[in-house]
Amino acid sequence: MLFYTLTTKHFTSKLLIPCSKSFSDFTITRFFSALSNPSSDTDHEPEINHSIPKLVSLKPDMELPFSCNSIKVAPKPKLGSCRTEMDLTQVAPIPKFDSCGTELEVPPFGDSFKVAPKPKLGSCRTEMDLSKNAQIPKFDSCGTELEVPPFDTSLKVAPKPKFDSCGTEMELSKNAQIPKFDSCGTPKPKLGSCETEMEVPISDKLFKEAPKLGSFKLGDSTFYSLIEKYADSGDFRSLEMVFDRMKCEKRVFIEKSFILVFRAYGKARLPEKAVELFGRMVDEFQCKRTVKSFNSVLNVIVQAGLYRRALDFYADVVNNRNIRPNVLSFNLVFKTMCKLRMVDRALEVFREMASWKCEPDVYTYCTLMDGLCKDDRIDEAVILLDEMQIEGCFPVPVTFNVLINGLCKKGDLARAAKLVDNMFLKGCVPNEVTYNTLIHGLCLKGKLEKAVNLLDRMVLNKCVPTDVTYGTIINGFVKQGRATDGVQILLAMQEKGRMANEYVYSALLSGLFKEGKPEEALKIWKEMIEKELKPNTVAYSTFIDGLCREGRPDEAKEILSEMIKNGCNPNAYTYCSLMKAYFKTGDSNKAILLWEEMATSGITCNEICYSVLIHGLCQDGKLKEAMMVWKHMLGKGFVPDAVAYSSMIHGLCNAGSVDQGLRLFNEMLYRGSDFQPDVIAFNIVLSALCKVDRVSLAIDLLNTMLDRGCDPDAITCNIFLKTLNERANPSQDAEDFLEKLVLQLYKRQRIVGASRIIEVMLQKFLYPKSSTWKLIIRELCKPKKVQGAINNCWSNLFI
Repeated sequence: MLFYTLTTKHFTSKLLIPCSKSFSDFTITRFFSALSNPSSDTDHEPEINHSIPKLVSLKPDMELPFSCNSIKVAPKPKLGSCRTEMDLTQVAPIPKFDSCGTELEVPPFGDSFKVAPKPKLGSCRTEMDLSKNAQIPKFDSCGTELEVPPFDTSLKVAPKPKFDSCGTEMELSKNAQIPKFDSCGTPKPKLGSCETEMEVPISDKLFKEAPKLGSFKLGDSTFYSLIEKYADSGDFRSLEMVFDRMKCEKRVFIEKSFILVFRAYGKARLPEKAVELFGRMVDEFQCKRTVKSFNSVLNVIVQAGLYRRALDFYADVVNNRNIRPNVLSFNLVFKTMCKLRMVDRALEVFREMASWKCEPDVYTYCTLMDGLCKDDRIDEAVILLDEMQIEGCFPVPVTFNVLINGLCKKGDLARAAKLVDNMFLKGCVPNEVTYNTLIHGLCLKGKLEKAVNLLDRMVLNKCVPTDVTYGTIINGFVKQGRATDGVQILLAMQEKGRMANEYVYSALLSGLFKEGKPEEALKIWKEMIEKELKPNTVAYSTFIDGLCREGRPDEAKEILSEMIKNGCNPNAYTYCSLMKAYFKTGDSNKAILLWEEMATSGITCNEICYSVLIHGLCQDGKLKEAMMVWKHMLGKGFVPDAVAYSSMIHGLCNAGSVDQGLRLFNEMLYRGSDFQPDVIAFNIVLSALCKVDRVSLAIDLLNTMLDRGCDPDAITCNIFLKTLNERANPSQDAEDFLEKLVLQLYKRQRIVGASRIIEVMLQKFLYPKSSTWKLIIRELCKPKKVQGAINNCWSNLFI
């Protein structure tokens, strides 16, 4: 029996309906229709609501409301696994069937009757109709219902059952997670345990077999996950397959999927592929392009260094594809233009941003300031800082760091210090980059004590010095010829718990060897090894070069063997240092063996290696071997540098082949600005010409030397003085020659070169005329030059 309460416009009635098969759904329908519409025609079929009534407990006088004056009608019967029709009334419980359709006896659930759930197909295709709130019966792998313990009488939806690997139901608590099922509805067993769940990633097998299984239909989120996966791994072939599949299934393409692919093309350095895909978005994939995808492609092109291509792409999209650029678009364009040194054009586009109704941000101003600073237009960059603040865009530490870096490189430390004070006024606290920039600028100017004081101030302001900070100061001391002071900074660094890297040790090693302190350099090397700091190629090469400078090539060769043994590959400069040392000690055979070892080791030789070999062979008098190396170098496509040219010219002139040396020298003259002969090359040819008594040609070459901006030195003067001493009146001729040389340099405003010639005259007890003295002293005594000379003098005394 089941109570129903029928509420209509006219009356409310309670009905007790017996659960009997003879009570058909049609009879119930006609009966309720007559009650609810007594005046209507009985043949008229009422409006039927096919929703399933809710499950209620059997309580006295419990009402079950009807909606919209309608009643619930039992669903149409469905066929079971043995195709036997089942007449299911609304109120009758659902009979249980085994795998062959035989009805099984079901015990009552508590003291209530459950409304029959909607049948659903099991593994043996027995359909089950489950209502929303009905308890879900448990079935084994053949569809047979399993016994369920009685529930309480509250209106709670039964939780879904959980199965172990054998299909046996597992106890499920109220808050238990829903188990994972395979495509057939059977829960997947967990590896290692029947109680621990594992996350199973989406696989390609699931993607391919899902439409066949019919368990679910692939959603767009699944495709997006695949696109994300293949984009991260750079599998572009699989990405194209996913796109083709989406087109075949008429899926909706979203822009963020393409942005993932654009970024993948950027990582793979394939900017043209990104541009091509951007062009296909609308016509082929029916995906609307916005400024997001435009910026993504533009950034890929800029990151690849194709700046001209980036500007062309920007112009094409903005002018022809109706995409309005935003502030990020403009920032990328400004970065591109500044890289191309098109700062003026960048400023023009910057002024046009207002017409696009786009406000610049702090990165816009930083990019333009950096471009102006690199173009040596610091004043304009500072003006832009003021304009930025007037427009209401407040600077950040990066903004000030850009300007401070530009001022420090220019050497204007006073203005850089004022900018630091301005930072504090604007509420921007200097960071590590600010202090490192200032310290670097002070080291470039040689103000190392101020750099050390700024390091202490940095610590007081709770900014932690980095390896770059200490390395900058140490490198500054090394360049000033004060490597010992650099060692003291290294000790202070270690006391504060900072470990120096290989580059700091390399700088100290180089400085100590150059200052003639090999023993201290060896201590630094041993300390680096004891601290288990593995030397890199730079450190090994520096140490080997230092030993070679001290004339200890055999020890350097042992370090080279240790370097190779420790898995650190030497480079061409490492071998060059050793070859130079062996040539210097007169052991050219070992130098040639090193050359052969370098070739067999697969190390690429460069112009410096050839220059060292040619120079050593020419000094050793092996001109024929040097000519062979020269031809081999030209055959490899290398262009000789000034050292190689000078060495070959010197070797030919010493061998008496002055004309061949002159031809090679003329070839060097017309090679271009990068291969202009220096004073050493000129002196070699001048000496050779004077030796064969071709003084007039030597004078012409001297005039060429002056015209090309190369000042003669003491060796040049000695070459001509030696030649003039062989004449009748050597002292008078020497005075006239050198004084004319001084006047020629004065006319070319090369006062330093002229003063050097006067120094040579005084050393030879040759005195210039008073008029010549007056000209040179007047130029040297200009205030700026005097102050510069005094500063240089004090610097030399201090060192």
